[in-house]
Amino acid sequence: MTALTVNLRPTIDLTDHQFYQLCQHNPELRFERTATGELVIMSPTGGETGKRNFSLSGQLWNWTEQTGLGVGFDSSTGFKLPNGADRSPDAAWVLNDRWNALTPSQKEGFAPIAPDFVVELRSKTDSLATLEAKMQEYLENGVRLGWLLDPQTPQAKIYRPGQPVETISSPDRLTGEDVLPGFVLDVMRVFR
Repeated sequence: MTALTVNLRPTIDLTDHQFYQLCQHNPELRFERTATGELVIMSPTGGETGKRNFSLSGQLWNWTEQTGLGVGFDSSTGFKLPNGADRSPDAAWVLNDRWNALTPSQKEGFAPIAPDFVVELRSKTDSLATLEAKMQEYLENGVRLGWLLDPQTPQAKIYRPGQPVETISSPDRLTGEDVLPGFVLDVMRVFR
């Protein structure tokens, strides 16, 4: 997926509602907005990335349905992070108590919450440095566990608050640790 970053300020300063409407009127594109107001425009993924993301989301969905501990989200979901950025991780998960504390209108739009867990899946056209910065941003905004999966290397980078990033080469499986108790991602199914 190729991304294009457009600096709208000081010419245009989109409100949250205007940004949401822009996304709704352009469903063929995926938008994010940085904390400084830059608009990030991404094209749809290719077949291989879409297949990998489907495997990732399917495995998270199965665990979420079995445990009932929280709510899972796919790559089309936007979150309004505390720093003001609007981000769409490839997969995300939020504890029920935190999700249920939101109002119905907050749940309908880009939820003003940092997920408990996020995953970014690198495609061939994604900049590794950009994804690593995005993962750090998630942590700084309250995400408790994050995975950056890179099928090209193949590696997984695990992000935890207050800890150095852990890099695992050719991982078979990753566990959800205490954030997603009992969740095990079959990484090789995602990478193939």
